[in-house]
Amino acid sequence: MARTKDKTVYKSMGFNSFGLGSNGAAVDVKDGRIARIRPMHLDEKYSVDEIKPWTIESHGKKLESGLETTIAPFAMAYKKRVYSKNRVPFPMKRVDWDPSGERHPETRGISGYERISWDEACQIIADEIKRFIDVYGMSSIYLQADGHGEAKTIGGTHGANSRLLDFMGGGYTLQARQPDSWEGWYWGAKHMWGMDPVGQQAFQNGLVKDIADNSQAALFVGCDPETTPWGWGGMMASKISYFWTECGVKQIYICPDVNYGAAIHADKWIPVLPNTDAALWLGVAYTWLKEGTYDKEYLATHAEGFDWFERYVLGGEDGVVKTPKWAESKCGVPSRQIKALARYWAKNNVSTVHGNGGGYIRSAFATEPARLEIALLAMQGLGAPGRNMFKMLEWGMFGMPQLNPLPQPAWGGTVQAAYTGHMAGSALVNFIPQTLLPKAIMMPEGEKLSWSGHVVCTYPRTDQYQNYEYPNDGASRIHMIWSDTPLLVDVLERRQPFAGRPADRRDRVRARTASVA
Repeated sequence: MARTKDKTVYKSMGFNSFGLGSNGAAVDVKDGRIARIRPMHLDEKYSVDEIKPWTIESHGKKLESGLETTIAPFAMAYKKRVYSKNRVPFPMKRVDWDPSGERHPETRGISGYERISWDEACQIIADEIKRFIDVYGMSSIYLQADGHGEAKTIGGTHGANSRLLDFMGGGYTLQARQPDSWEGWYWGAKHMWGMDPVGQQAFQNGLVKDIADNSQAALFVGCDPETTPWGWGGMMASKISYFWTECGVKQIYICPDVNYGAAIHADKWIPVLPNTDAALWLGVAYTWLKEGTYDKEYLATHAEGFDWFERYVLGGEDGVVKTPKWAESKCGVPSRQIKALARYWAKNNVSTVHGNGGGYIRSAFATEPARLEIALLAMQGLGAPGRNMFKMLEWGMFGMPQLNPLPQPAWGGTVQAAYTGHMAGSALVNFIPQTLLPKAIMMPEGEKLSWSGHVVCTYPRTDQYQNYEYPNDGASRIHMIWSDTPLLVDVLERRQPFAGRPADRRDRVRARTASVA
């Protein structure tokens, strides 16, 4: 029989983390090329007694960790990405760009490219960095050492540039990437119930079993467990959804479209107009208030300011009573369905389920549905058996074991100490929020930008009241953008419109640095 592989290499195929990703895969190599990518079978190297797989049991059904990893489809298809004709495997520069002479910025996105050696590329980058430091100072270099990259460890996806400049003394200007995975939670929900670092329920231990044992329904809000969690944790979210169905937990999906999770798992789909969930929640709250179907004793002992919330819902603040009929005109959900949802929720143990993302938490005023959901959870006795908020991804994030809803492993699980990248910590001095970068580039000389909070996702909510500005006194404006996200740099380089269709998509992505001066 012909051989199918020469060796197997074990790799993390995660797409969405900082050296700590899941999706462990076995990559079979033949003749120096990837032959196939498959789930990692743990029992190929260890016995079952050594692995000690976990099992969660409820209502006579079982959810098992299994003996192989639950990698996502795009992880198994990664070979196509490696050998894609659109990949740029070597350095190139524009044919009419001379770093020591004419640079022709007017031809960005128009002129072609030529291949150069790695030595020449490194020398160009080193010379440019030195030139900007000598002329403008280290703070003139703006680093996009961003988050959400492939889960590489030894070759960290992000932060090699900031790590290098740290060794050179630091003082550069860093892009502060706002918490766009959790915008509404971070800026809104935190002020309702704390729950640092991101504003979602920070205590997830045991919730898979709690919902299986005690919840009559799980309310999936803008959540697709069949696709969204792939980059973090593979297909385990899918297995959990099937397990809950087997245990008799009804799954109610509230989302504008029938996403993949809803198509497979939903017992009830409630279509809602995009970014109108706040109105839906207010209609639910009104129903509970008028019918008295909320936990008054819990609110008396666990909440502050509920009378102000009640006043708002009943129109005492703005004269608008937030009835289900009013909500219908905003969110598109018929008032009868809003009442039915409210009454079902009040009579049963219901947990909400999230996979981040979507208009629910990333749109304008996403703070409002986030805050309102916390209010609804409190009205129904948050924390009682079967009444919680569950997350379908980011388990164990930031090294916090309380964020993992699955049984804790006895060993291993992280190789963070070997991570060669760099993540922004609490020592930010010169920084600009990502969304303010265009203003920082275009604002007139002598002016300053100001904002509140570091905007970096892990900061406590008290940081949101601290004021910052750019440029700091004694610091330079930015004159160079150094990105470890080449596609974003490509956008910066193509500020001139195309003078025609590029001959090849490979012409669109080339450099890792872009000068704005």
